[in-house]
Amino acid sequence: MGRITDRLTELGLELPRPFAPPPGVEFKFDLVHVAGDLGYVSGHLPMDGSDVLVSGRVGAELDVDQGYEAARLVGLSIFASLQQELGDLDRVKSWVKALGLVQCAPGFDKPPAVINGFTDLVFDLWGPEAGRHARSAIGAAQLPFDVPVEIEAVVELG
Repeated sequence: MGRITDRLTELGLELPRPFAPPPGVEFKFDLVHVAGDLGYVSGHLPMDGSDVLVSGRVGAELDVDQGYEAARLVGLSIFASLQQELGDLDRVKSWVKALGLVQCAPGFDKPPAVINGFTDLVFDLWGPEAGRHARSAIGAAQLPFDVPVEIEAVVELG
């Protein structure tokens, strides 16, 4: 086991099954596309395989803390796809960029607090130096399958 896998175990976390399309949906894209020393991670949702783990709008059916937890679940889904593609999460040398979308109720103005769930998890596993990344957090009117959070990322590979 690698350092990142060991850290997941220390934190009592398990990776879900890799993100898979729900029945009747076909993915016509790579979940992780490697180009040179960068890995481009497609938008991920709070999923375990093809099972949606959380649904609803932050600021309506969900509060900020529930949105934060949904963003952590998205992080675990991203890590599962990276593990599947790279074979070892230790190949992720650093996190470069993340884009977080939050399905929110009208007037909800705290998408960054929700996406902190993802960023904090990255820091917990990779540390503040390798985990530090540029980030955007945007409110959205609707996300696929009624999930509260979608995140895409770019990682540097070593």
